[in-house]
Formats: sequence, C-alpha cells, structure tokens
Amino acid sequence: MKKYIVVTGAAGFIGSCMVGYLNQQGEHNLILVDEFARLDKVPNLEGKKYTHKIERDLFFDWLKVETPSVSFVYHLGARTDTTEFDYAVHEKLNVQYSKSIWGYCTENNIPLVYASSAATYGSGSLGYNDDHSIVDKLEPLNPYGVSKNEFDKWALLQDTHPPHWYGLKFFNVYGPNEYHKGRMASVIFHSFNQIRDKGYVQLFKSHRPDFEDGQQLRDFIYVKDVIKVCHWFSLNLPASGLYNLGTGKARSFEDLVKATYAGLDRKPDIRFIDMPEDIRDKYQYFTEANMHKLVSAGYKDGFTSLENGVGDYVRNYLTLNKYY
Repeated sequence: MKKYIVVTGAAGFIGSCMVGYLNQQGEHNLILVDEFARLDKVPNLEGKKYTHKIERDLFFDWLKVETPSVSFVYHLGARTDTTEFDYAVHEKLNVQYSKSIWGYCTENNIPLVYASSAATYGSGSLGYNDDHSIVDKLEPLNPYGVSKNEFDKWALLQDTHPPHWYGLKFFNVYGPNEYHKGRMASVIFHSFNQIRDKGYVQLFKSHRPDFEDGQQLRDFIYVKDVIKVCHWFSLNLPASGLYNLGTGKARSFEDLVKATYAGLDRKPDIRFIDMPEDIRDKYQYFTEANMHKLVSAGYKDGFTSLENGVGDYVRNYLTLNKYY
C-alpha cells in the first residue's frame, strides 16, 4: 500500500520549502493541504512533485472518503499574522484546526510535527527555554502568540496523543518563498526591496532606553535549517514534546541589514523611523532560543550563520526572483 506524507500550509512559506526538501529526499507521495485560491502563492509550488492537493476546509472529509495510508504529518499551516488582533481568527485555524490534526494522527497512529512559535514566550520575562513546566505561565504579546501557546498547553494535557509528536517553536524564520507574505515577510525581504527601490533601508527606532536603535535582537534562523530539522524529527523520533527551533544566537537588526547589503555588494545606508504605535507595546526586543533540548536529543548538524544564510537568500533567490 502506498504511504503518504501530509504537509499542511503547503502553499505557504515554510510549507512549500518543506515540500521542496521532501522532493529532494525522494519523497513524491505527498498530500498537500492549504487554501490554494491565492494566486500569489502559486509559484511556491511550481515544479514540485506531489500526489494530492486538498483544500484545507475539505481535508477531513476527504480523509474519511479516501482513507489514505499516511506515515507522517507536518502541520505547518497557521494564521501567522501578528497584526491580526481578532482572536477568533487565530482560535479557528491555530487551535481548533490543530486539534483536529492531532485527533487524526492519534486515531491513526501517525507521528506529527507541528509549528509552534517563539511568539509564545512574549516579552521573554521567563526566558526562552522549551521547558514544559513554564508553558502555562507564559504571557504572549499578541493573539497569534496566545493561540500557539493555547495549543501547546492543550497538547501537553492530552492523555491520548500521536505515537510521537513535536511542537517546534520557530524563532525568526527567513528565506525563499516568502514573496506573498506582505507586511509579515522577513526584514531581509523588506530590506532587499528598500535597497532596490530607494537605496537605503529604514529600521524601527528603539522605544526602550536599554536598546539602541537597530540593536533590537532576534534569533534569526534560515528556512533551510528549519525544514532540515523538521525532517530530522521524522527520521529519528526522539522524545515527544516541545522543542525550540532557532540558532541559539541572537543577532541585531543592524547585523541583518548589513548582511543584506553585503549580499548585494553595496555599502550600508540605514535610517531609523518610529515604530508604528499599533505594535509598539507588543514588540519583542530580544529573543534567543535555548537549543539544549534539540542538541541533547541528538541533532548534530548545527545552523547556518546569519551572514551565510542571508548571503545565500539574497544572491541566489531574491536577486534572481527565484523560489526554493
């Protein structure tokens, strides 16, 4: 019997890269799940090999009718807009839909990787440790982060669960196939476009006295590392639970923009503007993943440096308008 791998969010940024990576590993029996009507996402899947494309809202009915034999689920679909303040939107897609995925994997004995988020950590007052004991104490700063944390909390309380399950707390992911993301695309994507259109890059001023302008810090991780780690979980099946997925090293937005300029062989020109008021009090000034748990579980490959990751993204994708 043919075995399938399910990828949700398959037309999106990380999901489409996951599909491409699985193709590289020789996996073509893929069931892709997403809302496929958006034309700006169509190029993300061009040239990729898969067996089925199923609309997100029809997926569970389709499963009941077709009953495919599924060996693994990568649940990467979510509403990721941190500026969407209607919690009901996040609740439906990030919590309720994820519970349905969990239920399907549990009933059919299928291992699951799902996308959690570093947004669950909020201001970082409790640190960035993927320790299960702090999950119910975390205070995310926006509805997106709340929804991701609510599902993590729910998952940890379940007596019935998939045979292996992993909630990966993605930190600041950047890389190819984010052309469709608009305001929510990475700072590298926006910087590249500003350099091309204006010759300079605008960064948000700091609105905290303990951070200088441009020195806000994030744990930026290249999407090629993210999909590699997701695949590693499916092959190695370590202990179930929540795992951070960053590099373990915070870098500044100024570093990021300088790396973008370096990828274009141009001198940096950075100008600072006020942060929009709608995100000012919800803004994370520092994130850095504690990566001890993943390394202890056996992951040995390390992570792409900011300079090398941004360089590859700028030179081999953005400059050429290419997709992964």
